[in-house]
Amino acid sequence: MALWRSTFIVSSMTMLSRVLGLVRDMVLLNVFGAGKDFDTFVVAFRIPNFFRRLFAEGAFSQAFIPVLTEYKTTKLHAEVQILISRVFGCLLTVMSLLTLFCMIAAPVILYVYAPGFHNDPAKFDLAVDMFRLTIPYLMFMSLTAFASSILNSYGSFASPAFSPVLLNVAMIAGAWWLAPHMAEPIMALGWAVVAAGILQLAIQIPELWRKKLLIPPKVDFKHEGVERILKLMLPALFGVSVTQINLLLNTIWASFMQDGSVSWLYSAERMTELPLGLIGVAIGTVILPSLSASKAEQDQEKFKKMLDWAARVIVLVGVPASIALFILSTPIIEALFQHGAFDVRDTQMTAMALQCMSAGVLAFMLIKVFAPGFYAIQDTKTPVRVGLMAVAANAILNVIFIGFFKLIDWHAEHMALAIASSGSALVNAGMLYFYLHKRNIFRFGAHWKKLFIQFLIANISMIAVLWYALTWYDGTVSQWMRILEVVGLCVAGVLAYAIGLVASGFRPRHLRH
Repeated sequence: MALWRSTFIVSSMTMLSRVLGLVRDMVLLNVFGAGKDFDTFVVAFRIPNFFRRLFAEGAFSQAFIPVLTEYKTTKLHAEVQILISRVFGCLLTVMSLLTLFCMIAAPVILYVYAPGFHNDPAKFDLAVDMFRLTIPYLMFMSLTAFASSILNSYGSFASPAFSPVLLNVAMIAGAWWLAPHMAEPIMALGWAVVAAGILQLAIQIPELWRKKLLIPPKVDFKHEGVERILKLMLPALFGVSVTQINLLLNTIWASFMQDGSVSWLYSAERMTELPLGLIGVAIGTVILPSLSASKAEQDQEKFKKMLDWAARVIVLVGVPASIALFILSTPIIEALFQHGAFDVRDTQMTAMALQCMSAGVLAFMLIKVFAPGFYAIQDTKTPVRVGLMAVAANAILNVIFIGFFKLIDWHAEHMALAIASSGSALVNAGMLYFYLHKRNIFRFGAHWKKLFIQFLIANISMIAVLWYALTWYDGTVSQWMRILEVVGLCVAGVLAYAIGLVASGFRPRHLRH
């Protein structure tokens, strides 16, 4: 029950964040459209966001939580406090230097990550200014991830899960309130991002104080715990952030494509993040401290059962989410974004990208479960090997499909990048499972055969209902009516899926861990 309770807390907060995230994207695309200015913001913000997930929420958290959990389980509280103090000091030092370097080297970094922008000097200069404004977000979010990791390790998930809500609120306020007062309206989003970083860190502080875990920083790279975290973190820098690396590489490709390509991919990606955030990230966040504790207690059976439970929940939600996003891609994009500066062509291009990305939704979610299986046992090398395979697959698929679209002269090359992302995720998840199976860490047991049949029946039921219900969808009505129609389609799909599960013999007790 503890895992379910924690998952519910994280998932509920994530649901709030994702709903506000949809509102945010509706506001941003309505105000700025899918053109040059918004392309510039997406690229400039994606770079600090990439570093945040690479260093902070990615490799750092995956290395820090197992070590902190081991300290908490086997050592005195005073020793835990010392570890937190030393990690705090080292992280603050490294992130300060990285932030300063990025601000100084901004033109070079932008040229590397968005070389296509250099063909348009005004667009490139705006991107540089935006990047310099948003890069402090990396500092604040690194410290936020540090605080969240501590709280998660102590079973506190509410405030860390709530913090992303503040980013959405700040960006909505920036677009609606600040942008009209600025000479360059899009720069309002940069100021909003910085404000959000400060707020997200601030809300973690009271709970850390109550738990006597708000310890002054002290730099000591020779501390035993810090050294172990660094050793685990270096390979994890790559392994845990393959998705972000692929997205960044795709941004490089998209910068050479027609205006709007970056925005179309961004909008499609945001839709796939809804199920990923609600279940995939929630399960991954909750399960890592629990897996690390089982490892510290040498309880291998409990470790396997946790992974099996997480995989069951992921497949239960991930498969129908992937199918529904594919079938409802156009109505969803049309209902949420087609308004103001976001026109019919933007809807078509974004929907095509979403269909391609939907194929990788289940794989993206499984990665959030399979990777912690290695990090909990402090094996960061295996995810690196798998990550190399996934990046190679992404690069190869990009070249193949971009070439194919150019050959047939179809001006939708951004779809190639979406297909490559899904293919890379499938390789990543598949190879992670291969190594989990090979080392007898986790396997789909005999009970999965019945589950697969039950899930198949439920998904077929959902597909039939969605295809029929789509005949009633009317995209010519007002935006709010379109939203209500899409909500109705989603409700019909969920009901059909639930009825299919019950009819096939599936019961809630099958999800006990």
